[in-house]
Amino acid sequence: MFQEESQDIEYKESWKDEYLKWICGFANAHGGRIFIGINDEKEVVGIKNSKQLMEDIPNKIVTTLGIVSDVNLHHQGCLDYIEICVESSNIPIYYKGIYHYRSGSTKQELKGAALQHFILKKMGRSWDDLINERATLDDIDAKAIKYFLRKAVDAERMPVESLNDTPEEVLDNLHLIEDGKLKNAAILLFGKEPARFFTCADFRLGRFIQDDTDLIFQDIVEGNIIQMADRVMETLKSKYLISPIHYEGMQRIEPLEIPEKALREALYNAIIHKDYTGVQIQMKVFNDHIWLWNDGNLPENYTVETLLHKHTSKPRNLNIANAFYKAGFIESWGRGIGIIQAGFKNAGLPAPKLEATMGGVLVVLPRGCQKTNETVNETVNETVNETVKISESEAIVLDLIQKDNSVTYQALIQITKLSRATIARIIKKLQDNGFIHRKGSDKNGIWEIINK
Repeated sequence: MFQEESQDIEYKESWKDEYLKWICGFANAHGGRIFIGINDEKEVVGIKNSKQLMEDIPNKIVTTLGIVSDVNLHHQGCLDYIEICVESSNIPIYYKGIYHYRSGSTKQELKGAALQHFILKKMGRSWDDLINERATLDDIDAKAIKYFLRKAVDAERMPVESLNDTPEEVLDNLHLIEDGKLKNAAILLFGKEPARFFTCADFRLGRFIQDDTDLIFQDIVEGNIIQMADRVMETLKSKYLISPIHYEGMQRIEPLEIPEKALREALYNAIIHKDYTGVQIQMKVFNDHIWLWNDGNLPENYTVETLLHKHTSKPRNLNIANAFYKAGFIESWGRGIGIIQAGFKNAGLPAPKLEATMGGVLVVLPRGCQKTNETVNETVNETVNETVKISESEAIVLDLIQKDNSVTYQALIQITKLSRATIARIIKKLQDNGFIHRKGSDKNGIWEIINK
């Protein structure tokens, strides 16, 4: 007869005033019903003072919580039980100074960032939409505004005339100014130094071998988030990922080892959906995969499975998402994950994996470095009889030399964080195996890549 306890159903054998917490939790969530006089086995055990409770409970709900709930008396044989119907409130409700929230079949107390997000949601606002009282127009980088305008015009999402707009006009058109004051999104998107206002707005990268214990080198990418993906991509290309060089006729081709469009899409997703009251975006580059995590839970009622199929876009930061859309970086149809999956499939790589974990979203992107090393080995095999295997560190050094044929020992040491002895050993092996050749003196010479 009775359903199992769930998101919207709770059973109690008798009434206690502390159950006003449960009513508060239902009101703050999606509403629900509490049955008094029914035990956890869904058996009606009855209540003795039903008439008095029918007067007391509605009054206590109104005076303590400030809401009105329907309270109904039911009978089963000679036993009475009460049903309290709680509607979802469009304003935050608290009980004795504490905000309670119904999640699944449990009641939670909201605190810290969770409470802030809850209150903002009830107000119909997002964190990036809040006024930042400390920020002024002097904190806005005009170059970042120009960068955005060029991208938006090129994407045909803003008219050419917009190129002449002042920073204040651009911010106003993007709804990033309210009563003459800047919103959080304005500083994140276009600020000269967002880190002065938000301690976790940067992007952390690290190069590992097999697991978190073997960090080789790391970087912190700072600055405004409208150009963040560009800066992260530059850092990845310069020292983290491999771009094998080959020629099509006379044209030099340097494709990234993984599909660049898909990688950018993953970066955009992390930047847009990040909880900026939490910790930094983290990217860990391993030998065979890339681990990309951003703080911030999935939208309510969304699962990983939801994201892998057609779904409505529900960005955490509406103003940030709007600016990225205007710049032509994203679409507005919730297709980001699909674009990433398709990019890797078309490149002949395994599908990226998605996981909701540690209070955020994790994307695991497979690397194409194994295929890259195979390509390098095939090139070497054109002139030698046996395949020469190269390690990951050797592949990194070789790629850095391919990118800059005048790169010095000191630069290689600084970029890779490897010792001088290790770099010297790698260089010698690459020379001995016919990958590279030194032309000119040690001080003023350059490297030549053999058999490109």
